[in-house]
Amino acid sequence: MTAREILGAPAVLTVAPRRPTLRRLRRGVSASAVFWILVAVILILPIFLFLAVAFSPALLGQGTQWFTLSAFRQALTGQLLTGVLNSLMIGISTAVVSAVIGFGVAWVVLRTDAPARRIATGVVFALLLTPSYLIALGWERLLEPSGVLDSLGFDPSGARSIIYGPVGIVVVLTVKGVPFAFLAISNALRGLGHEFEDALRVHGGGRFAAMRLVVSLLSPAIWAALAIVFAESVSDFGVASTLANDAHFPVATFTLYNAVQAFPADFPVASAVSWVLLALVVLALVAQGRALRGRSFRVLGGRSRPLVRQRLSAPAKALVTVVLGILVAIGLGVPTFGAVSASLINNLGSLGSHAWNLDNYTRVIGSPDLSSPLMYSAGLAAITATVTLVLATICARLLARQGSTFSGRLLDLVLLGAVALPGIVFAAGYIFAYNLPLTNDLGIHLYGTTGLLLLAYIATALPSTSRVLVGTMSQIQESMGHASRVHGSGALRSWATIVLPIIARPLLSAWLLTYTATLLELPVSQLLAPPGSEPISVGITNALGKYDFGGGTAMEVLAVLSALVVVGVGYLLFRLLAPAGWRNLGKAS
Repeated sequence: MTAREILGAPAVLTVAPRRPTLRRLRRGVSASAVFWILVAVILILPIFLFLAVAFSPALLGQGTQWFTLSAFRQALTGQLLTGVLNSLMIGISTAVVSAVIGFGVAWVVLRTDAPARRIATGVVFALLLTPSYLIALGWERLLEPSGVLDSLGFDPSGARSIIYGPVGIVVVLTVKGVPFAFLAISNALRGLGHEFEDALRVHGGGRFAAMRLVVSLLSPAIWAALAIVFAESVSDFGVASTLANDAHFPVATFTLYNAVQAFPADFPVASAVSWVLLALVVLALVAQGRALRGRSFRVLGGRSRPLVRQRLSAPAKALVTVVLGILVAIGLGVPTFGAVSASLINNLGSLGSHAWNLDNYTRVIGSPDLSSPLMYSAGLAAITATVTLVLATICARLLARQGSTFSGRLLDLVLLGAVALPGIVFAAGYIFAYNLPLTNDLGIHLYGTTGLLLLAYIATALPSTSRVLVGTMSQIQESMGHASRVHGSGALRSWATIVLPIIARPLLSAWLLTYTATLLELPVSQLLAPPGSEPISVGITNALGKYDFGGGTAMEVLAVLSALVVVGVGYLLFRLLAPAGWRNLGKAS
């Protein structure tokens, strides 16, 4: 009789650890090998081969030189250098302006009682999901010659001369940068108690000194916002291919696109431009690190006081409401009005008479040439979101469980590097890697097919979706799965009954986020669209390129509406069909 039985304690079922059999070990090794081969094929090899060609064109059949820096000399002279310098100037300007506006919006939302703060967070997320090229196209339809304002009898030539240039490009990219800055700064501001400002005021400091103290304590978040917005701006392709191209203002991403699209394609120069873009992003991160080195910003602790909202006077509330209203109008209102109004005007862009009706929508829905891109992209987006969700769940699980192992650190490094790569570099890498003679000799004939486009979509979505799910997967306690296994459940049943209910809502959000981002994706679609099949983003730009402004904007509006419908239907089905326990998990009482 054991001591536990003598004391009357309940017997505990002990399960002896089973030794892995040779078959199970082989199965585990095979699954791991397949996973890493998949990661190498879709993430590592295309980018590595594309970046290598800048140094050794002969190694990959793109020239006769085994080692040369001539591609970099071309990339840093003439028009290519102008594009790089313009991108640098645009990136710095956008980062600074976005950080200032993001800080102001975060302060209003978290530290004041302004009524407008209640809608600010929703507007930020709406801007985050809106592609930059749709914002730029909305401005263009409004201000272009024979555009919406011209049709309404207004003369927009003054505003057009400003928007069609570096100022307009900075405005549009700032609209896209403010959400990143807001999220970075607001998270830090939320954890900063009021005790530091109180201490300063007790010792005689004024409001300006208090603000300087807050800015100093928020330096890590502010520098993070500057680095993120700078990286997003210099790697943006949506504005580069629309507003910047129409304004004849060269930027680095569009020079890379031109090098790949030239005949014959100049891959070494495109690769050199990609290296320059990566160097700019690295420089931003280095500047962030040097600015924070040797200083302590540890303000969170058990004695932190809660935030105190400042009560604004009526004139101050009115002023804050007006300023936020102007930001919303510039970011969402003007582009939305420009796109919707343009889609309702017949023969927009011509010198003849214009009628306001629904003819453009009727034409898009009735014409297979105009409606098929939306159906094609919707199907690809659904497949991409589903496959990406499965792979991202595996990646997030591995990162959560194996973060300290070599494979976990390597996977983390690969995913972080992929997040920092511009989408246009991904697309160029796929064109280069899957069009090599070696690839064709191996029997891989994916170039110019929908399969390659799907692979590129998955590769671009996988890193960000994995990072989104890591936080949720890290919160799952291993003991729940072990308890289920002890009571006789298999691995699949244990996951379905224990883990799935916990992560069901985050999985749905990740699927919808990937779907909407893929549906309206531009750089990969522009470079990898197979002949005869156009994704919706390519269909929109092609229609606008043929001066079918009404048809192009109608496609644009229908694409955005379809994405919103899918998001709404997804959450509605979850609310109607998911078990009550899945829906109530994490809900406040």
